[in-house]
Amino acid sequence: MLTKVPTLDTKSDPYKWRDDQGFWARAARPGRGMWYDVKRRLPYYWSDIVDGWAYRVFAGTIRIFFVNLLPALAFQLDMYHNTDGFFGINEALLSSALAAIVFSTLSAQPLTVVGITGLISLFNYTIYDIILLHDVTLYPRFMVWVGIWAAVWHWAVALTNLCDYMRTITDFSSQTFGLYVGTIYVIKGCEELAINFEDGQISNGFASAMVAILYFLTVFFLDRIGQMAFATSPVRKFLSEYAYPLATIWWTGFTHIPGNLAYANFTRLPVTRAFYPTVDRSWVVPFWTLPVKWIFVALPIGGLMMLLFYYDHNVSSLTAQARNFPLKKPAGFHWDFFLLGWTCFIAGILNIPLPNGLVPQAPVHTDALTYYKDEPEHVSTKDYEAEPVIVRHNTTAIRVAEQRVSHFVMGLLFVGMMTGPLLTVLHTMPRAILSGVFFTVGLGGILSNPILVHKLKFLFTQRSFIPPHEPLLKVKRSQIWHYLGWQLLGWATTVAISQTIAAIGFPVLIMALIPLRWKLLPRLFTREELDIMDDLTADREVVLVSLGGKPELPEDRLMRGKESRGDKLDPERGAAGLEGGRGGVKERQAELNQEEEADFQEKNRQMHAGSEGHALKRKRQAMRDVEYADDSEGTRVNSGSNTSSPRDDSR
Repeated sequence: MLTKVPTLDTKSDPYKWRDDQGFWARAARPGRGMWYDVKRRLPYYWSDIVDGWAYRVFAGTIRIFFVNLLPALAFQLDMYHNTDGFFGINEALLSSALAAIVFSTLSAQPLTVVGITGLISLFNYTIYDIILLHDVTLYPRFMVWVGIWAAVWHWAVALTNLCDYMRTITDFSSQTFGLYVGTIYVIKGCEELAINFEDGQISNGFASAMVAILYFLTVFFLDRIGQMAFATSPVRKFLSEYAYPLATIWWTGFTHIPGNLAYANFTRLPVTRAFYPTVDRSWVVPFWTLPVKWIFVALPIGGLMMLLFYYDHNVSSLTAQARNFPLKKPAGFHWDFFLLGWTCFIAGILNIPLPNGLVPQAPVHTDALTYYKDEPEHVSTKDYEAEPVIVRHNTTAIRVAEQRVSHFVMGLLFVGMMTGPLLTVLHTMPRAILSGVFFTVGLGGILSNPILVHKLKFLFTQRSFIPPHEPLLKVKRSQIWHYLGWQLLGWATTVAISQTIAAIGFPVLIMALIPLRWKLLPRLFTREELDIMDDLTADREVVLVSLGGKPELPEDRLMRGKESRGDKLDPERGAAGLEGGRGGVKERQAELNQEEEADFQEKNRQMHAGSEGHALKRKRQAMRDVEYADDSEGTRVNSGSNTSSPRDDSR
């Protein structure tokens, strides 16, 4: 049973910034954001522990453990292959355990899952490729300094309250970034399958491809069962919540079936000694012996790492607290980013991958902890013989178990996986499973991305089958394509650069999506168009209170500025129309929706009025014929004035 959470008074919260207060105003009050993050969240700490003792938390822990473990192993295997075996399984487990334990006990928002991502894998072996051009023996010591400098950058950003700018993240950039991450996962899955064909292992390659695809389909359909009306609610929830462990156990066992399948000779997950690094080294390498020149070369690379984490970690936190989750406890972006600096520092000293927020897994964690209610909705129809009532399956989010236990237990499980017996169990897993994990996480994110399932689906759907209340109907199709063009350009550019040695600079392109949305798009689209196609990623007050409050969107500010100067805006162009026009501004979106609803109801009423309605129309037409005849005889001529005649009154 969840404890009763006191309501946070966000209106009187002292941590607020005006939109005209920029970097220097924030930097002049160092640590202010962190102070209020801790002060705001500390009263909820005991309830964070008490609320963790529930079945929903147990099921969510199992689900998020597998959702975190399997991708971490997959990314580590990718780094193992691309760094000549420097990073292995133990490094992945230790990094995930460190992040989970630290953030579950000390963070302001323990729902944000922290671990190893595909982007840090890409970053690490891109640095390896660069160092390989000079002296590969520098790599271990150089990576320590990258972690140290990244920590310093994190602390500087957190102290100067710069996490506030994450409140400007909208669906434009977060959806583009999500599509990019999903694409990278799918690419990594294909690359991992290609490795199974090396050294002429044709049977292993094709068999691994088959297992990977079947694994993806198994998890995909088991996860979708929870959204269907199949069987009973407990059965649906069980299959959906334990989709990853069920599929992993089944297909791992499948590869061990004796007989002809044994000739495939599946490649297994490589492991090492318990609690030891993969290569023959100590956990702490002599990083102080790195030449001074390379220490300062690591400085800008640490800055690029911080930029990646600034966006990746904070977007993960935003998606874990997205508007579709009924959260009540406050967030704490500044303190959590400061804490992420410490995990970067410790991970750097230990020479393990730097952990940060997991974009696909963070909302999965919150979703696994959400209490949903399934309700049938009965909709009456006019077809009383064939189908008088249609039954719809509605699922509503009731509340979320906001606690620390699931994240902490997950960290302990990662430590347990580093023991000898459990490493032996991991060794029984074929590499094909990890390729399937790449496809599952990547395609899962792509197939649920609103860029595809909303906007592109709308554009390719036959017009007569689009619901009349679809908001995109109010936007010109050319403008929808225009908006998607900018999103797809950002996606294609980041994917392309990630496949080259210049991939180390992809965080800059990702960060550029924010000023692009705030500076350029308001001049290319109307306010009404942006209201429909874009919105803040997180708009709940309990989330935005940590970021200084809800920002004013640039298109609103642009229009307000023009109105205050008395300029007239073209109603057809809105905020984008900066020259004169017919004057006035379009009515607000809510008013338009109400008017369209009234028109739709009126059309329905007239359509189903029956013979009585047709008779009334015939009677009105007859009266018009009489009026026309009277007018033609000169009895009364209506000159077009607005004054009603007695005959008009009689009608």
